[in-house]
Amino acid sequence: MQKAKDELPVAMETPNAKVRQQPGFGAATDYGELAAERIRFAAGTDLTPLLEGLEDDMCQCPHWGYVLDGAINLRYSDGTEEVSEAGDQLYWPPGHTLWVDDDTEFVLFSPQNDHIEVFEHMANRMEELSE
Repeated sequence: MQKAKDELPVAMETPNAKVRQQPGFGAATDYGELAAERIRFAAGTDLTPLLEGLEDDMCQCPHWGYVLDGAINLRYSDGTEEVSEAGDQLYWPPGHTLWVDDDTEFVLFSPQNDHIEVFEHMANRMEELSE
């Protein structure tokens, strides 16, 4: 399946981030259907506070993808850190958080239902933090 990036439905949008997600984009063993996601984060975006309340305060959804531009800092449940940079293919196992120092754009393939739950949690956290 192929779609232009501007044709993908918007799943979440804030002043600092826009997430476009294509539900039903294949399937992965043990995860059901995958979603294809094209994500742009503005410099300084940090998901860590939005993941608080999830298991280990981290995203528990695995992701496969590719960094188009910029770099993504990751921290895993075991405390290790790494950076995924433009041109890198990636796999992030369950138990991670991320932040960016510069404007960054990337593509992810994620278990659809699991990642929707994470988006819903982050949206609720944004409301809590803005009160």
